[in-house]
Amino acid sequence: MPNSSLRIGHGYDVHRLVEGRRCIIGGVDIPYGRGLLGHSDADVLAHALADAILGACRGGDIGQLFPDTDPAYAGADSLVLLSRVMEHARSLGFELVDADCTIAAQEPKMGPHRQAMRENLARALGVEVGQVGVKATTTERLGWEGAGEGIGAWAVCLLERCI
Repeated sequence: MPNSSLRIGHGYDVHRLVEGRRCIIGGVDIPYGRGLLGHSDADVLAHALADAILGACRGGDIGQLFPDTDPAYAGADSLVLLSRVMEHARSLGFELVDADCTIAAQEPKMGPHRQAMRENLARALGVEVGQVGVKATTTERLGWEGAGEGIGAWAVCLLERCI
């Protein structure tokens, strides 16, 4: 079915936890002793979702649109970047049908912030909050996430071509 109007995208991102940085995930500034290292605000959840959307519309990846070598993106708000990714997808004729995301982190706890993350992501995308799912896992102390070295996020999305 080469002319299908539906497209699936998958995204993944990871950032190291370090001292002296804020821990921003899904646009929520989570009180925690360490934060995520990156050129922008290092919001792994927004980055994974941006890559999922770009994958679905065959628009490359977040690093191509917002290279970490460009000083214009130093400290950038990843929700603004996510909004620009969605604008790009819309310019190609796509709308977001649904997105589902998973955060992998031993700490900090994500549960208390999950609804705010959904609301922030939905607002950035210009969609209803019911179209964005967010969940988390601790990885049971296994791997680099479980050891508290960093935080990872995966996202999948479904886009529909509207033109």
